[in-house]
Amino acid sequence: MIEIILLYFLTKSIGELAVRKGLPRGRWKLITVMAWILFEITGLIIGMAFFGTGNLYGLLAFGIVCAFGGYLTVKYTLEKKPDENTDEDINRIGTDQLRP
Repeated sequence: MIEIILLYFLTKSIGELAVRKGLPRGRWKLITVMAWILFEITGLIIGMAFFGTGNLYGLLAFGIVCAFGGYLTVKYTLEKKPDENTDEDINRIGTDQLRP
């Protein structure tokens, strides 16, 4: 349950970052959820391969850490994209500086 609450707040922050970049909010929220699930399943599989199935809580913790890595991957990808230019930015720069 705590994982779902955490994922809600993380996708909310990704949505705000996507809007700031001028990208669709819903698409990036969906990408975040998909990356979270994919990385968590991958983490569980890797955890079972290395540690076995004896410690279920340890495997779940390892899966959550890997899932957070999926969120960080999406966030890093979004942060590398350029910000959307606003009218305020254009007014601050001025049109004289736009001419060669």
